[in-house]
Amino acid sequence: MLPEKWENLVGDIKDDFEVEEHKKEHSDEHGGTDTEYIIFKGPLGRTKLEFVTKPVVLDKKTTYSGRIGSETKVEYVYSEDEKSNKLIAYKWSDAEEDWVEIDTKNFAE
Repeated sequence: MLPEKWENLVGDIKDDFEVEEHKKEHSDEHGGTDTEYIIFKGPLGRTKLEFVTKPVVLDKKTTYSGRIGSETKVEYVYSEDEKSNKLIAYKWSDAEEDWVEIDTKNFAE
């Protein structure tokens, strides 16, 4: 999903549904990851949508030794320009008292 579509989706949700929470978070791990989420009460019940933006992995370097018991170290090289975006949808489960991910493979973009 493109950032412009995400902004339109958030606007539509704010217009049509009761929004409980809307936040943006930044993590410096994995080259810098931005996560924006919105929690609202919709037709499926309590729903959470997350929009994750992170840098594209350009290279993966593995350092290891042939010795038994030695550790393997993996280093990732991240792009400073290119970003990838991902939409993750969750539905609140009263039985589990936690968010359960919704399979979004059938969602049209």
